[in-house]
Amino acid sequence: MKAIILAAGKGERLKEITQTIPKPMINFKGKPILEYNILLCKTFGITDIYINLHHLPEIIADYFGDGKKFAVNIHYSYEKELLGTAGAVKKIANDFGFQNQTFMQSSIHASSEYFFVIYGDNYSNFDLNLLLEKQKETKAICIIAFHYREDTLHSGIAEFDKKGRVLKFIEKPLPGESDSYWVNAGIYLLQLEILNYIPDGFSDFGKDIFPKILKENIS
Repeated sequence: MKAIILAAGKGERLKEITQTIPKPMINFKGKPILEYNILLCKTFGITDIYINLHHLPEIIADYFGDGKKFAVNIHYSYEKELLGTAGAVKKIANDFGFQNQTFMQSSIHASSEYFFVIYGDNYSNFDLNLLLEKQKETKAICIIAFHYREDTLHSGIAEFDKKGRVLKFIEKPLPGESDSYWVNAGIYLLQLEILNYIPDGFSDFGKDIFPKILKENIS
């Protein structure tokens, strides 16, 4: 099975730090945040990993190399201009021929038509099996991990029906705009079909692709 880890952003809210180091390479408890995400994939048997790069790419590529020292296979996608979260995934899928490949089954028995997307600047020990279980239950085009947060002013939140289906996305909600405190955790399990709804060039999952899928009632 495959995972795309997004690591191209400039981290402008932490620009005093990220002027000299990519945000995913910020040290947390002795390791870069990106390393935790790679090890998370490995824990769940996902060893074919694709990482997009833009800001200070050599720092990431030099540290992780081809992934052998972490017992994974790492492939890099370089962006001349930032493509957004969804645009980066589309570029990687095009460059590496995702739709022309047979995805190997992993130890967690995911459908071969799905792949993970993980935001590389977020630390998480999320149980990826939970997304896989939801995928088996719903066969949905996209399974999204959320976490509870009291302060949602700087986050993207979602509202759900009783079955857990997303009804609405709100990016950085204003006070009182929503009763939801469930924030996008930046971990997705996506069906290959979703690539048909992502245009080439810049696009963002939270602002562009997920709202489009909801509007068109794509399940």
